[in-house]
Amino acid sequence: MKRNSIQLLLIATLLTCVIGSMQAQKMKKWKRGTGWGWVWGPKDEIGALNEMTDATRQAALRLAKTGKTYDLGVRYDRDSFKWPGHNPGEIMTFRSPEGVKRQGDFPPAKTGTAWHSCALFISDNVATQIDGLCHAVQGKDNHWYNGFKEEDWGGDWGPRKCDASGIPPIIARGVLIDVAGYKGVKALPAHYGITVADLKGALKKQGTTLKPGDVVMIRTGAIQYWSDPEKRDALAAHDSAGLLLEGAKWLVERNGSMLIGSDTSGLEYWPSADDSTAHQKKHGTFMPVHNYLLIKQGVHIGEFHQLEDLAKDRVYEFCYMCTTAKIRGATAGFTLRPLAIR
Repeated sequence: MKRNSIQLLLIATLLTCVIGSMQAQKMKKWKRGTGWGWVWGPKDEIGALNEMTDATRQAALRLAKTGKTYDLGVRYDRDSFKWPGHNPGEIMTFRSPEGVKRQGDFPPAKTGTAWHSCALFISDNVATQIDGLCHAVQGKDNHWYNGFKEEDWGGDWGPRKCDASGIPPIIARGVLIDVAGYKGVKALPAHYGITVADLKGALKKQGTTLKPGDVVMIRTGAIQYWSDPEKRDALAAHDSAGLLLEGAKWLVERNGSMLIGSDTSGLEYWPSADDSTAHQKKHGTFMPVHNYLLIKQGVHIGEFHQLEDLAKDRVYEFCYMCTTAKIRGATAGFTLRPLAIR
């Protein structure tokens, strides 16, 4: 009996390795141990999303077995929480029914029909978003993904390479990694760094495996404070929990994650004031995960995704769908409404 069990275990392990190898082979440019990098040619602007094909999209759509749909977007308003590095927003009435009539500059309105119209002044990095590969830059030449430089491709109306208008419609297998659930907390504490052990532990607890080409969403629990203005301080505190560089490398180089997101403003760990200097000295930057994913690997980052309902229903695998607005020069797709369909 014991011998049979050992044989079955060996067979299962072999099958897992074979399946994993087959999945890796399907990836056009990803290599286990190194990830992607600048491998799609000198003109490429979308990085790892090049891995999507009709076949991968069709496989993802097959995950939508019941049709139950989860809205992963959060509602934005003029007072919504944002990372301090982005501008405040304003939503202003441009034309109103009474204003149109009083102004008298549109004669057809005298018939009793008018309209509402608003003007928006808003950051391109607010609410639910996907960072474009132009978002983070590094070096004295201020270069971003694929070696595009500010002196060549910067502009007064936004970057002219890798802007968010070029992000293709995303349809892929989505995986939730519920780290907060794994740790048994409502939300990860402030300045908590998510390790590889945390990711592995959560996946094991969930019974979930990663595959090359996945969209991975990491739950910290911070987003549950989004809608309550009185809990803004709590949101700001828990928002500092996030992925460490080692975790980002493990997801990309070992597992081939194509897009990595979370329910926070920046995905990555944000150190306390006392640890900030040491953190920057260690990595040479205050945002090593952004630099690694966006610049070095060409992996887009998802932020402020609403993951609470998925966690509540223990939905760890789903069809992820998202499109961004075609606004030329935008550094991120913003105020998005991604869907998870099971």
